[in-house]
Amino acid sequence: MASADEFYTQRGYETREGGGMTVAMEDYLEMMCRIARSGGELRVRELAVRLHVKPSSASKMVSHLGALGYVDAERYGIIHLTETGRGVGDYLLYRHEVVERFLRALNGSRDETVQAERIEHYLDRRTVANLDRLSREI
Repeated sequence: MASADEFYTQRGYETREGGGMTVAMEDYLEMMCRIARSGGELRVRELAVRLHVKPSSASKMVSHLGALGYVDAERYGIIHLTETGRGVGDYLLYRHEVVERFLRALNGSRDETVQAERIEHYLDRRTVANLDRLSREI
């Protein structure tokens, strides 16, 4: 059992772990990979529509992700995932698929997108791998 000094707020855990990516950054990168996989042109407008945000917000996040080396983008142009961005994005899509598959099996449902979106950001790689293994056995 954890001692009293091991508990933090959610923000405290994020700061303590220092992963560098925020939940919002993960959502954007995951969607960028989803669009890229579907063969669609990856543009700020499409990203904004898919994530239900303003184009200015999407543009700001693309700029931020570009500064971190996840994407290359020209103003008003097509966004390209870098090798790093594609690698991280592919993992984020995998994580989403695992969590959603597990929740569908657990709840006997056909769609658990909302639940998966809420939960996925807080699971480490070990837990995702174990959920993947477990959900394939169910």
